[in-house]
Amino acid sequence: LKDISVDAAEKGKDYSRRLLSERVGKGKMTQSAADEVLQRITCTADVAPLAAADLIIEAVFENFELKTRLIQEIEPLLAEGKIFASNTSTLPISELAKSSTRPANFIGLHFFSPVDKMPLLEIILGKETSDYAHAAAVDFAVSIGKTPIVVNDQRGFFTSRVFGTYTGEAALMLAEGTSAVVIENTARRVGFPVSPLAVTDEVTLSLCLDVIGQTPAAQRTPHSYDLERIYQTLCDAGRIGKKAGKGFYDYPAGGKKQIWAGLSELFPAAATPLDSDTVGKRLLTIMALESYRCYEEGVLRSMREGDIGSLLGFGFPPYTGGVFSYIDYVGLPAFIATCDD
Repeated sequence: LKDISVDAAEKGKDYSRRLLSERVGKGKMTQSAADEVLQRITCTADVAPLAAADLIIEAVFENFELKTRLIQEIEPLLAEGKIFASNTSTLPISELAKSSTRPANFIGLHFFSPVDKMPLLEIILGKETSDYAHAAAVDFAVSIGKTPIVVNDQRGFFTSRVFGTYTGEAALMLAEGTSAVVIENTARRVGFPVSPLAVTDEVTLSLCLDVIGQTPAAQRTPHSYDLERIYQTLCDAGRIGKKAGKGFYDYPAGGKKQIWAGLSELFPAAATPLDSDTVGKRLLTIMALESYRCYEEGVLRSMREGDIGSLLGFGFPPYTGGVFSYIDYVGLPAFIATCDD
């Protein structure tokens, strides 16, 4: 585990210490077994020990320049035939691979937070990723107990791209004059485990702005500019998300989070706000529609992987069977009519 300092790496290892301690406390493993796991995690600030690795996964934050610098620094250490992976949720693997001297062995491994609980691993194939690297990534996923889906490269891949429509549609409805309370309660009522405005606070609005800002103009939609204005308005008010203690919600110290009362001033109620059924349909429909676009564009290689990824990666309501099964669940004519409406 390499970080900018040994102390920083040890903080990362502390996460594993805490998880293992909980397992020992619940009688799910022995202390000696936990100690054995921890002994296999070596903390370092030096790149040299990485030379012996079969697989390196970089997991710095979503900044293209930072990731490319790190690739150029670390990848040359790897022996021939070894794999370099980027844990990114949005940045195109083929673009990152341009910084690699061995793009055939460069691949995307997108983990989901919290990694110890989320079962999905999204494997992203760049334009030059080899069958060997593909197979090695699937073997790795299975060996650590993850369920892999394999997707082709495009900004946002499948999961982040579709989940972004969930959080984005909620913000757009808020700006259109729909009550935040209605949006959040409806999302949970139709089966999402976490409501969209709350999860945006978790991600942070400033990061959402960064992701939009790094999207090339040719790939942006009119809605992306609307979302940028919404997120910028909140960030300008100092409301960047949960880590700042204020976003769409307030997070009082030692208290329960609650929707910020000032939202109704920033985004006044419409004369005829949306009813709950329409809010629910908009959230479900936009995600299923964007998933179909991913399939049509060749990002998804099968509808089955789309269903699996939606259930295990971002919590699409299980009773639907997944984003594609939802279209069948509603019925294609009714789904198309809802989209048109």
